[in-house]
Amino acid sequence: MPVIDADQLAREIVMPGQPALAEIAAAWPEAIAPDGALDRKRLGDLVFHDPAARARLQAITHPRIQALAAERVAALEARGHALAFYEATLLVESGRHRDYDGLVVVRASVENQVRRAMARDGFSEEEARARIAAQLPLDEKVRVASAVIDNDGDIAATRAQVGALLTALRR
Repeated sequence: MPVIDADQLAREIVMPGQPALAEIAAAWPEAIAPDGALDRKRLGDLVFHDPAARARLQAITHPRIQALAAERVAALEARGHALAFYEATLLVESGRHRDYDGLVVVRASVENQVRRAMARDGFSEEEARARIAAQLPLDEKVRVASAVIDNDGDIAATRAQVGALLTALRR
């Protein structure tokens, strides 16, 4: 099943030589590493606690991410894919969930989210909790979901739920 990952698209649009990186460098030169690449952690530290800076960053990146996502969707459609997933953290917050045929919300307890963010991204507990708190509450996302996957159990239980969902979607 094809998955378009918004975070991966975000990484692509800020590669050296890309216009988004030049705009970010102009706004936050301290977020550029010595090799010219974006220091994502540093940029996050600069904009995360500043709503105006975060909005400025989103104005630079979100339209480019959306355009690249549309290109990827078109390419999948051209290859005959009838079903694909778009994985994005802020889909409901931005209202973009309405652009798709359905919304699958993957739910996990705050404790599991914190633990996983710490392991995956190297965040401190405080950083992980702050990033979770900055998002729309999970219950609000679940209210607009077409389907919900409970990701608090073991990987086998999560895979079983995903398998059942894929079977239903393919019908």
